[in-house]
Amino acid sequence: MRVTGVWVSAAAALFLFAGISSATTVEETLPSPAMTGHFSLHTLDGRTVTNNSFHGKWLLVYFGYTNCPDVCPTVLNEMGVALHDLGPLAAKLQPVFITVDPARDKIPVLKKYLASFDPRIVGLHGNGDETEAAAKAFHVYYRPVSLGNAQYTMDHSGFLYLIDPKGKFSSLITGNLPGHDMAQALRKKIK
Repeated sequence: MRVTGVWVSAAAALFLFAGISSATTVEETLPSPAMTGHFSLHTLDGRTVTNNSFHGKWLLVYFGYTNCPDVCPTVLNEMGVALHDLGPLAAKLQPVFITVDPARDKIPVLKKYLASFDPRIVGLHGNGDETEAAAKAFHVYYRPVSLGNAQYTMDHSGFLYLIDPKGKFSSLITGNLPGHDMAQALRKKIK
């Protein structure tokens, strides 16, 4: 992940969450699109799931990709630390990893990658359109960046999204939050 994408995404998120568009004037404030958190994607065992499939649980959603050199594995590792710290309270939470690189992140790749992290993290994937629809529902920024020689990396936002048991957006958690601090933030919400 490149730093520029994070800052662009962070700035965009601040505008969206403040209800302010970069095109607004003093006379009017345009409403920002709602973060719906809707998705229709596929589990690694082939089931199609939506955000309603987890109704009654808090969702902790992270968008990333398996070839990410440092940020994604760090976030997933810290998510595991947070789950451990939450103890029995973690049963109220469903952590989800959604790939933004469906071209490379096929089921075997995702299974191998996610095996390195907490087994409670559910991996989801979709085709290009399904991935794009899910990303738009969460206001997630992502795009491929060419490295030359037909190689690429993915530039993407690095937030975690907390969705309440009724399916409504609750809060945005920064991806650089250590697991123990993440657990404290989650404990205040999911008590």
